[in-house]
Order: sequence, then C-alpha cells, then structure tokens
Amino acid sequence: MFDWRDYGNGIVAFDAGYVRPILAAIHIVVEAGRAAFIDTGSNDALPNALAMLDRLGLDVAAVDYIILTHIHLDHAGGAGSMMTAFPGARLVVHPRGVRHMAEPARLVAGVTAVGEEYVRRVYGEIVPVPVERIIAAPDGHVVSLAGRELQCIETPGHARHHICIIDRRTGGIFSGDLFGLSYREHDVAGRPFIFPTTTPTQFEPEAMHASIDRLLALAPEAIYLTHYSRVRDVAALGADLHRRLDAIVAIAEGVAGSGEQRHGALKDNLTRYLLAELRAHGCPLPEGRALEIWEADLELDAQGLEVWLDNREPA
Repeated sequence: MFDWRDYGNGIVAFDAGYVRPILAAIHIVVEAGRAAFIDTGSNDALPNALAMLDRLGLDVAAVDYIILTHIHLDHAGGAGSMMTAFPGARLVVHPRGVRHMAEPARLVAGVTAVGEEYVRRVYGEIVPVPVERIIAAPDGHVVSLAGRELQCIETPGHARHHICIIDRRTGGIFSGDLFGLSYREHDVAGRPFIFPTTTPTQFEPEAMHASIDRLLALAPEAIYLTHYSRVRDVAALGADLHRRLDAIVAIAEGVAGSGEQRHGALKDNLTRYLLAELRAHGCPLPEGRALEIWEADLELDAQGLEVWLDNREPA
C-alpha cells in the first residue's frame, strides 16, 4: 500500500509513486464532497490518485480542479492523464504554463536532454490538455472549491512559472518546490531538515529569497511540500532555507573553471555541505543512504547553479 497521510483538515497527502517511495507527494483537498488535486506527479500516479479517491468515498466526478504549482514533469507530467480520467476537472496553472500543458512537445524536449530512454521510463507519454479546460492563474487568482478558497500567488525563484497555493480555510500553503525539499527520512525527534532546490533552468536566488519571505509573512500554520508533504515550525525552517540558499550560492560562486571540471567540483562541494548540514541536524542515517536519497537532487542542483552562473548579469 502506498503512503498516505490524512491531516484531519480536508487535506490528504499520498505518494505519487515517482521514482522511489515518499519522494513526491500529491495533495488532495476535499470540501463538501468536492476535490482538488495539487500537483500530479508523473503518469504513474494515476492509479494511486484513483485509489485515494476511492478511500475517501469519492469518484472521478467529484474532481473539480487539478492545480499545478509549476510545470516541471515531476509535478505536472501526469496532468494530461488525470485530466482524461477526471472529465469534469479544470487545470489551473501559472499563465506561463498554459501553452506548455496544451502543447507539451517543447516541455518534453527540454527534459529529453537527460536521455530519451529515461524520459520514456519515468514519465511515459505526456498527454496534452485541451486549452479550453485550462485556467490561467495570475497572482492573486482564487479557486473556489465548494466555497473553500484556494488562492494562487506568484512565487518565482525555482521557476518563473511557479505558484504557491494558500488554503484560506486552514492557512496552510502548498509550496511545490519553492520552500525547498524536506524528506521524511531525515526527521529527527519530529524536527524536519530542509534544503533548497535549484533545479534548472530558471533558478534565481534573489527571487527565491523574496518568495520565501512572502510565504513567511503570511505566518502559515503549515507548509505542504511536494517533496515531501507537511512541515510545521515554518519560521525556523524558513531561516534554515535562507541560510542554506546563501551557502550553496556562495559554493557555486567559489568554483572555478567550466564544463565537466566545474560541474564535478561543484557537485562535490554541494555534497560535502549537505552531509555536514545533515550531521549538524543530528540525522543518524549512514552517509551512503543519505547520498542515495539525494543523488538526483544534488545532480540537478549543480546543473541549476551552473545555468544561473552562466546566465547572470556581470556584477
């Protein structure tokens, strides 16, 4: 049985079935028998989504919205399949993401750089969504789920097409990747560990700092991450996130050279920093297991920092 967590407030998280257990969460908000999914994982998530609806006593006709925090494929790759399965649903996405969800060829091409076989195996066919079923959500856009207001706010930094969603009923925020990654394997006595993600190609550290501050100013009672679900003590985690974001930017700026040499040095330095922060957090996992959990993220973080280094304006 896949992991699922009912928070008792109309919000349920469940495992998207993406790559490994408890790597990516999908959240479902339920109000008066109506449902909204927030993020979709890849196509592999659809069976879990259907099973979650069944567990909640709902059917496919209950789904009114699928809301994407952004269009990276671990968050949006399953959107087309879910929209096909939930014929009454509307897809809600940042205005920059509308054309990519309607015509995903360019989105897929961008990911294919990591290898066509990998993309086919992990994501499968990316199904287009009819444009008439897509709602563009600019900053401040409100979706009403049976009267429960879900407000979309623009939060660049991880990507320029990133939104976070405020649940006005609980004060919680669905943060996608903007508020970092917090894998449950690293919880120590209930204290989560959080780390920023700079996945290419639109990482912008100043914008990320500003977006994190925007979330913190709302004093949310909890933040629901795609990787992986609910964290509390948000102010303390926000301070950790700011500090670690500054640290990895400084690491990137301190690496000389270019090409594979720079990439290798940057990834090595990021790895050492992550492990040191995990030790300081008190994480008891063996180093090999920790690196197994973070392997893909460290690679993508290095790539994202390199793209930023190469494209930033000269000081």
